[in-house]
Amino acid sequence: MAIKRADFPLPDLEDELTKEFFAGAARNELVIPRCTACGAWVWYPEPACPACGGELAWTSTSGRARLFSWAVVRRPFLPAFAEMIPFVTALVALEEAPEVRIVTYIVDTDPQELTADLPLEVTFRPLSFPTVPDRAVAVPMFRPRP
Repeated sequence: MAIKRADFPLPDLEDELTKEFFAGAARNELVIPRCTACGAWVWYPEPACPACGGELAWTSTSGRARLFSWAVVRRPFLPAFAEMIPFVTALVALEEAPEVRIVTYIVDTDPQELTADLPLEVTFRPLSFPTVPDRAVAVPMFRPRP
């Protein structure tokens, strides 16, 4: 099914499962659902804990992670991304729960300097696209730790 939102490819801030994630980013806070019963971190957000069925609470993290996997994007797959080329998209493993891997962008570094397991820290940046004028959404991105 094709996405038909006028603000695509910006994140959907009204999606019930992810709106707290983006609300946290707007506060410069990386929040991830965590089970109040068993303590499991859950990503991608679910209505209940997949491990025990318990209630999930959005929980602050340290914002520290390790680079798990990445790709340098050199060709825009949609016209909206043309001005970003080249950019690095990645999976990062959270320090609190390495099994939790978030899709993100890597910023503030030469892509040739990236290595597996590189220590990272979160930074919050506005994500905008020329195809959605006058609109930006704060999103967590990651950069190498000093």
